[in-house]
Amino acid sequence: MKGFINDFKGFLIKGNVMDMAVGFIFGAAFSTVVKSLVTNIVMPPIGMLLGKVDFSSLYVALDGGGYASLKAAEEASAPVIKYGVFINDVIGFVILGFVIFMLIKAVTKMQTKEEEKPKETPADIKLLEEIRDSLAK
Repeated sequence: MKGFINDFKGFLIKGNVMDMAVGFIFGAAFSTVVKSLVTNIVMPPIGMLLGKVDFSSLYVALDGGGYASLKAAEEASAPVIKYGVFINDVIGFVILGFVIFMLIKAVTKMQTKEEEKPKETPADIKLLEEIRDSLAK
């Protein structure tokens, strides 16, 4: 049991787990920002272009009632399918996916550039090359 606890402690202390935790926290915060972007910035102009439609208020009442609004249907405890909210969430997902794709693409490009840099020849290899060249003469 003590070995298991020590292994678990070692796992938690490693940098990868901490990096993953920080990434998860930033991902959650970024998701909130993207959701706000979609709801407050992207969807209003799209709704206006499509005839002043507020996507977040689009719904289908499953009980067949003719409610004046989504809020009225919810207050009446009617079962509703909120497909407008789903549309907003899908658009948010696509935007978030695109941003993550671009971020990974940029990081990969930076890593490739670092790998392509010519590495300086170590001093001992330079010395061996000089000795080889001297012997060849």
